[in-house]
Amino acid sequence: MKTSRLMMEGVPGQESLETEILRLRAAQDHPGDKDLSLGTPVSQSTPLRVTTSAVGQQLESDDTLHEECGVVAIHGHPDAARQAYLALYALQHRGQESAGIATADYKNLSNIKGMGLVADIFTDDVLAKLPGEMAIGHTRYSTTGDSALLNAQPIRVDSTKGLIAIAHNGNLVNLGNIRTRLEREGAFFQTTSDSEIIVQLIAHSHAGTLVDAIADSLSQVDGAFSIVMMTRDRVFAARDPRGFRPLSMGRIANPDGPDTIVFASETCAFDLLRAKYERDVAPGELVMVTQDGVTSRQYSSGVPQTSCIFEHVYFARPDSRIFGRWVQQSRDQMGRQLARESGVPADLIVPVPDSGVTAALGYSAESGIPFNFGLIRNHYVGRTFIEPEQRVRDFGVKLKLNPVRNLLEGKRIILIDDSIIRGTTSRKIVRMVRSAGATEVHLRISCPPTISPCFYGVDTPRKRELIAANNSIEEIRQFIEADSIGYLSLEGLKQACHGEENNQYCTACYTGVYPTQWVDVEEILPAAVGAR
Repeated sequence: MKTSRLMMEGVPGQESLETEILRLRAAQDHPGDKDLSLGTPVSQSTPLRVTTSAVGQQLESDDTLHEECGVVAIHGHPDAARQAYLALYALQHRGQESAGIATADYKNLSNIKGMGLVADIFTDDVLAKLPGEMAIGHTRYSTTGDSALLNAQPIRVDSTKGLIAIAHNGNLVNLGNIRTRLEREGAFFQTTSDSEIIVQLIAHSHAGTLVDAIADSLSQVDGAFSIVMMTRDRVFAARDPRGFRPLSMGRIANPDGPDTIVFASETCAFDLLRAKYERDVAPGELVMVTQDGVTSRQYSSGVPQTSCIFEHVYFARPDSRIFGRWVQQSRDQMGRQLARESGVPADLIVPVPDSGVTAALGYSAESGIPFNFGLIRNHYVGRTFIEPEQRVRDFGVKLKLNPVRNLLEGKRIILIDDSIIRGTTSRKIVRMVRSAGATEVHLRISCPPTISPCFYGVDTPRKRELIAANNSIEEIRQFIEADSIGYLSLEGLKQACHGEENNQYCTACYTGVYPTQWVDVEEILPAAVGAR
């Protein structure tokens, strides 16, 4: 099993976090030094004042997009850390670079996080260091090579409001101005994470109670966030007013005492915990769980819902219920609508696994063309969409997929995939199928052309790297070397994801129309600056 670098905070017998931040900086300057044993944060009596990361200052000028993540929270379970571990395991597809779990037992708040997969980080020995009936957890993708262990979550800070741990999925779009104001007011940042902005706002709030301070802080930030927070004795969960990112609440029945309350980015995590889905945390809602039960307040209202439609297209697992709707149902309808809009004579429907499978089944059912797995995926290779380096992505296609020659040879093939981003992966797949003997290769995509980057927590490239933003459909077909190409229309996608839930979605990546005020700095800075 791979050994992970760990950061331990609030775990007895560990050394100062400030010492380890210096060690992390040294490790970045000297990559060969991999001996990192991390310790506790500053003392609990210290105000929210943590050593500033030089890496963080460097990242402020970085215009790359932020990552997609998964969050969980547990309240009222005797082995909360293990429950959080299982939930994160189910959410591993949402983040594979780092993971962390914080626990509380009404006296102490401990936090352990590290680089790598959940199962590699949280061995039995590590989980034993996390006592308590409450826990929050986080799993993360990163888009940059900055000192990622410092930016791994949950983030644990000591403030005038007490110890707080926070884990965040999404991306704030007005953090620059807020961070500048907070620094003028004396705030010091240990990370470059959006999550710490929220904690700093809580610490500097003039509200009389913690829950009021949290509500006050959330009302000041704009963008996408689904957040879980924890103190020594309470768990909080909240979503942004537009409901960009998913967050659901579930319950584990306990006949001998109070039920366990759980929160997770996707409901597939509830299945592993044997928790029953109750409802989604509403947009603009702040939920607090204590020993006395669950209370809720609406800190913001009247903002139109713009949930991320790409959760249904790509990120979420098909066995999850997202924004009140089953992902499998949406993807099946995407495939059926795609067949109606852009059918073509063929002998076999072949999905690009895994996210193209459900849409391909729908396409096959609607068209009557047989379905089969003509491409086999190696599940021990990460998802190419989120690999930070293009050279890794290109090489990864051959590691990830292998054609089944006896199914493809002499056949007219319709390949079904969920999206085309840069186009290089699609071209390699088309070439792979053709080299396996296919006489025709038709590519069908179960979403519209992606023409704009996402600023709300999905790791899409810059606009200049999006193939559909700079080329016509015919030019894309020629580049990919397919016999034909067809995208699902925007109206078809909305119809597939709408259903009885009457959800309203953000489709900015397909339209360039953003629901928040946002200026892409890359588009207005000189080329030399934007290329950094």
